[in-house]
Amino acid sequence: MDGRQWEYAARLAGFGRRLAAEGLFFACWGNLSVRVGDSVLITPSGMDYDSLRPSDMVSISLSGRILAGRRRPSTEMALHLAVYRARADAGAVIHTHSEAATALAAARVPCPPLSEEMAQVLGGGVPVAAYAPPGSIELAANAVAALGPGPAVLLANHGVMGTGADLSGAALVVRLVERSARIHLLALRAGGPRELSPAEVDELRARYKGYGQKPLDGVE
Repeated sequence: MDGRQWEYAARLAGFGRRLAAEGLFFACWGNLSVRVGDSVLITPSGMDYDSLRPSDMVSISLSGRILAGRRRPSTEMALHLAVYRARADAGAVIHTHSEAATALAAARVPCPPLSEEMAQVLGGGVPVAAYAPPGSIELAANAVAALGPGPAVLLANHGVMGTGADLSGAALVVRLVERSARIHLLALRAGGPRELSPAEVDELRARYKGYGQKPLDGVE
């Protein structure tokens, strides 16, 4: 790998360890990738995230050809590549097995828009893709079809797939899907969730575009 790829490989390893520590992965179940020019760096198959290093990452083409690396790529390579081919705006893809979100995926229940941050970041609810075996071309196709232009999808009886412009964005998405799934499950126990309306989601989404620190006029 060249210097740029090595930098991205280090980021992948770092994000993998952090998300594993947060409980979004289970052992070696879960994977990450990042787009680097016309190629993709992806985590290796079957390796514990505590031991993951930049040198373990695998460089692959968008067609799935291995370009560099000493490990076998993730068994969900087809899922990642299908998203990159379908979505030019996707700079990173993260697939997790977090508990609450996977519970909804196992029930094949979409996660509705219930909170401010869910509306602002995800732009609405999270759909469920039709079931297909892990690692299959069918799973990849079903996930992309359900994902559409959105940032996340639940994989039936499997887990979560989230995407973003970069690794930070994709990590925020999968973290928020897990948080939203927990809120949904708690709301069911508290008397039943009340979804935000499409108009309310649009309003919150519009407000979020101006959120954050920006230079103040006339202040140096």
